[in-house]
Amino acid sequence: MHIPDGYLGPVTCAIFYIIAIAALYISFKKASRKLDAKEIPLLSLLSAFSFLSMMFNWPVPDGTTVHMVGAVLIAILLGPYAATIAVSIALLIQALMFGDGGITTYGANVFNMAIVMPYAGILVYKGIMRMAKGKENVQPIAAGIASYVGINLAALACGLELGIQPYINPGYFPYTFYLSVPAMLFAHLLIAGPVEFVVSFSVILYLQRVHPEYLKLPKLDFLGG
Repeated sequence: MHIPDGYLGPVTCAIFYIIAIAALYISFKKASRKLDAKEIPLLSLLSAFSFLSMMFNWPVPDGTTVHMVGAVLIAILLGPYAATIAVSIALLIQALMFGDGGITTYGANVFNMAIVMPYAGILVYKGIMRMAKGKENVQPIAAGIASYVGINLAALACGLELGIQPYINPGYFPYTFYLSVPAMLFAHLLIAGPVEFVVSFSVILYLQRVHPEYLKLPKLDFLGG
């Protein structure tokens, strides 16, 4: 899902940089007010978790690869603002040190994986939990479904960004969204999404049984709670 340099035109890159900078400013501002000393190491650990998750790529039949991100799981544990910070840091390290994702496209990658994914996921998660009236036995399933939806919406956003380039920035990505969107969704609906589901389900189930206190930490959450 990492978009390399040269795939998005300058106007697209500039727009997403503005969005990413604004989102990071708000997220860091929230973190400075609400996170205390004991949550900051956990945020660092979750950022490392996201970094490692994205380093494991699985090939798919259409010639691309997919990976999990972990953004929704982080959003469930510490809130979506924290997920934006953690995943953005992981993406920056990957772009600068490993060439995984471009520098010019960093804003778009942040938008897809550090904004769309955790915010969409936390909305789905909270919606399921409200329908289940907060029953704890539903929490792992809600986390799995939310992670599945989150990564696929991020993939959809990525496919749309790539697919619109022939119309607004000819000379960059050559294929329209009629090809880019199905290619992105095929890989994530069938492979990355199920992996996100299993990992999030398993982590939340484990924490419920062994460390339930981690599920009750203060959240950097625009929805509260």
